[in-house]
Amino acid sequence: MHQLIEHMITVFLGYFAIMNPIANTGAFIGLTAEMDEKERMATARRALFIAFFIIAAFALLGKAIFHLFGIGLPALRITGGLLVFQVGYHMLQGKTSKIQNSSDESDVDLAISPLAMPILAGPGTIATTMNFSAQAGNREIAVTLSMFALLCLITFLFFKYSENTVEMLGQRGLKIVTRLMGLILAVIGMQMLLHGIGGAIDAYLSQ
Repeated sequence: MHQLIEHMITVFLGYFAIMNPIANTGAFIGLTAEMDEKERMATARRALFIAFFIIAAFALLGKAIFHLFGIGLPALRITGGLLVFQVGYHMLQGKTSKIQNSSDESDVDLAISPLAMPILAGPGTIATTMNFSAQAGNREIAVTLSMFALLCLITFLFFKYSENTVEMLGQRGLKIVTRLMGLILAVIGMQMLLHGIGGAIDAYLSQ
């Protein structure tokens, strides 16, 4: 019982540090700035549900998924980094990228990308999930998924009350926050990219 509680605390703190609901709320505000409250909440629910599904899949079948498609974590980090950098760059320029614009059905729904993947369920979250679940029993896997579900609920509450933040900031303040979050997203994307390239080089040299 003591080990299970320790595992629960470790998993919760690990996920909280990686997901960072406070920072993600800033990104959420910037990405959904042109939506009304109903659209914003629908996007939040969809993004968090998809993120949970992704993490559940990797908790149960992570190694099999990577092996089946012949991909590694460096490739995931590089792709995610490029995607996040693109969104951040457009936000920094005060523009809306095709990734952010969900009004056109031909575009990618931002609830799926970049919110669910790779912001909420990014390479770091996936790697953490696989690490917690790789050599764990059914109870530990259940605890891991429960802790991620709890973090999703906490993140949703942050997203829900982001409307108050938007009203408090006003349009001018929102533009400043959007560009600031764009800079942060661009840096996060570049960091993902560098980690991915470094991991790919290490994997190549170890062969």
